Amino acid sequence: MKRFQDKIALITGAASGIGRATALRLAQEGATLLCADRDQDGCAATVAEIGDAASTQMLDVTDPASCDEAVAQTVQRYGRIDLLANVAGIGGFGHAADIDDAQWQRMIGVNLTGVFQMVRAALPHLAKVRGNIVNIASAAGLIGTPYAVAYAASKSGVVGLTKSIAVEYATRGVRVNAICPGAVNTPLIAGGFDDIGDVEPRLFERLTPLLGDMAEPEDVAAAVAFLGSDDARFVTGAILSVDGGQTAA
Repeated sequence: MKRFQDKIALITGAASGIGRATALRLAQEGATLLCADRDQDGCAATVAEIGDAASTQMLDVTDPASCDEAVAQTVQRYGRIDLLANVAGIGGFGHAADIDDAQWQRMIGVNLTGVFQMVRAALPHLAKVRGNIVNIASAAGLIGTPYAVAYAASKSGVVGLTKSIAVEYATRGVRVNAICPGAVNTPLIAGGFDDIGDVEPRLFERLTPLLGDMAEPEDVAAAVAFLGSDDARFVTGAILSVDGGQTAA
């Protein structure tokens, strides 16, 4: 069954990692996609794998005009938008006392303000078709996570944003949910420990009781496909952990 047949989805961060896996999964389920990212080469590679059912769009989520344009292009090309998947994000680890203002502002700007700006641009269009939003937050937004103060703050903000908009737009038929992955085998994790000389990179793997290893992007993409589909028609304001048990305790 193709749950996204005749549905239009806008995926941010589609060039790699969870965004790319999400685009491929939704395409397999019948969606037509606008794949948006700053990395246009990576985005083009994603679209090339999908074929005619997808197109690319340059997107800098820290720029409100760029966010508005990505939504406008989706509606202009395809006539509507049924699903916004906010996957674009950055990571980084470091000692709290060493985080400077620029690092803090960058993390909040991409991971939280960027999500808000995409949501703000898309909501009027989603309300017309009773569409929905899936935001990617993080286990770090739910539990204390060492060496991730800026990242954790940004993802905690995404959790709060998701719940607030879900309540505000429930009577208009717009569902808003978030996924909180634990460690996922993506470029965001790879090399992320460069600034922490005294922490072993397998920290996150030890925090995953289910398999003792990181998730794959496809594991998170499967959760996006569920929450974004009519199978989850009665689910809004939910924060779904995909973390192998990291936040269960």
